[in-house]
Amino acid sequence: MARTAGHPPVEAPASREGFLTRVVLAGGTLLAGGALAAGLPRLAASAQSAEQDAEIFAFALQLEQLQAAFYAEAAERAELGVELLEFAKTAAAHEREHVGYLEEALGPAAAEAPAADFGNATVDPVAFAEAAATLEDVAVGAYNGQAANLTKAGLRAAATIISVDARHAAWIRAIAGRPPAAQAVDRPLSPAEVEATLDKTGFLQAS
Repeated sequence: MARTAGHPPVEAPASREGFLTRVVLAGGTLLAGGALAAGLPRLAASAQSAEQDAEIFAFALQLEQLQAAFYAEAAERAELGVELLEFAKTAAAHEREHVGYLEEALGPAAAEAPAADFGNATVDPVAFAEAAATLEDVAVGAYNGQAANLTKAGLRAAATIISVDARHAAWIRAIAGRPPAAQAVDRPLSPAEVEATLDKTGFLQAS
């Protein structure tokens, strides 16, 4: 995969795409059984394995796709103030890269991005800041919630994404005049909690 300017290539054994490709090749198929109402694949707790890593990253891909679409729309509409627009453009580029890593690794198993309607959240500054903080918090909580279910290699790969999402969460809070880190510990989220939070946003549309 092409690297963005200013980001040196990572050694193959430690790279996200290298790891995730090995995960999918070793793990086989994704978990069957349908999707949640919000469009996210179901996860089942079981012994750590390459197959389960692939299932978890398929789940993460849907979250990253939603974030990427949200920021891309905000950047394209360009109706936010200068500071928020800069954040949206930067976050959009990051999320596109996250999506690219996961889609390339999952290959044919990668699902299409969920249908979404962000309403005025991509043009109204207050609504945008609130939505961005919610989406970043959900992503961080979702990754944290699955950390114990990942193999060590899977956790290392996830950590390179989750740390950036956490920085996004702090950045948007700082712009909005809210404490960037209001608490010492982030609570992990279960898949059901992720679904419930996304349902409240109203962004996800029935496919």
